[in-house]
Amino acid sequence: MAWDPAARQHGRGTGDQLRWDRAGCGYYNFNKRTVFDFFRDVADNGWEAAISDRLEWSRMRMDPTDIADVTGYTYTFLVNGKPPKANWTALFKKGERVRLRFINGSAMTYFDVRIPGLKMTVVQADGQDVQPVAVDELRVAVAETYDVIVEPEGDRAYTLFAEAMDRSGYARGTLAPRAGLSAPVPERRPRPLLTMADMGMAHAPMSGPQPAGMAGMDHDGQTEAMHGMAHGAMDADNANDMTAMMHGPDDHGPSTDMIAMMPKNRLNEPGIGLENSGRRVLVYTDLRSAEPGYDLREPDREIELHLTGNMQRFIWSFDGKKSSEAKSIRLRYGERVRFTFVNDTMMNHPLHLHGVFSELDNGAGAYKPRKHVINVKPAERLSFEVTADALGEWAFHCHLLYHMEAGMFRKFVVAKDIAASS
Repeated sequence: MAWDPAARQHGRGTGDQLRWDRAGCGYYNFNKRTVFDFFRDVADNGWEAAISDRLEWSRMRMDPTDIADVTGYTYTFLVNGKPPKANWTALFKKGERVRLRFINGSAMTYFDVRIPGLKMTVVQADGQDVQPVAVDELRVAVAETYDVIVEPEGDRAYTLFAEAMDRSGYARGTLAPRAGLSAPVPERRPRPLLTMADMGMAHAPMSGPQPAGMAGMDHDGQTEAMHGMAHGAMDADNANDMTAMMHGPDDHGPSTDMIAMMPKNRLNEPGIGLENSGRRVLVYTDLRSAEPGYDLREPDREIELHLTGNMQRFIWSFDGKKSSEAKSIRLRYGERVRFTFVNDTMMNHPLHLHGVFSELDNGAGAYKPRKHVINVKPAERLSFEVTADALGEWAFHCHLLYHMEAGMFRKFVVAKDIAASS
């Protein structure tokens, strides 16, 4: 089943919604913090902590409630073309196992998917077989696909519930033994709230006066130290090497309004809003290919790209350059390349490298999962490997439509007769 939100009310097309996002940061965010939230923070944490938190977010010119660029205010979320009240229904026979394919066909929306009363066994990711893993819930990024097996019991219906990540709406269907049945629709959970830790700022040095925007920060002469530590582990306590690294000096230009000072590997985290759900949530470290990879060579080289953006101006880019300003990424046919992404923004980005499989480096060794789309969380640093075995020119982009439209797009070329360079 596919989710594809239909636009309604404000905005009839990409141009309208993109214009409104550029006109004002958080145009669709109706959940911004108020003075009442401030006084609640004071009661919980004290005046100093509450004021300090507000100042930090103000310096970054961001809001911790800004989870999605476009929300349920504008979209109606659909299951196979049907809105929640239409109750799209899939039928099953008593005792049979059912395979469901969840396809996020939306333009801008992440969905948290669950079927109350049923375990889901994930067996494919982006059409590639994985070793089965049983979960209660999974987050499906834009353009991701997951296949799951469920075993419904009894003469009853089950709700297929896909809740938007910012909790502004949901898509809903039903799994039932016969037509006309329905099950209760869960209440939407409270909207999540970003923290400084989510932004990679929890342990960043913040001394000295700070200009508006994090790109221009002066860390009292620590630039050289940060540069030297950019590839050094800062926290090696986690057995899965979930290390935090100090960001090197930022040189990504005016199209970047912040940097995540302590990006880290977050592959074992379920994502914002799912941290304390009480459910078994799928994470990327759960994914292991059903078979060893077909190319187990060590990479010939590494290409590091930073995901960058300016929230106020709604500019999105790689390394601070829009697609129109950047050179193509050039790969030599047959070479093995390791890509490392560092997300310097407060948004999730589902990245799609066309033409080749991306083998996610999630600790699975020879069983790295092969994916077409890899989601990169805020302040996350992750790597994957590709074998350049498809000649031609290929697209590489963020699959959030307006991020791609605003500049988060690159072309990469695979050819036999070029010197490989990035």
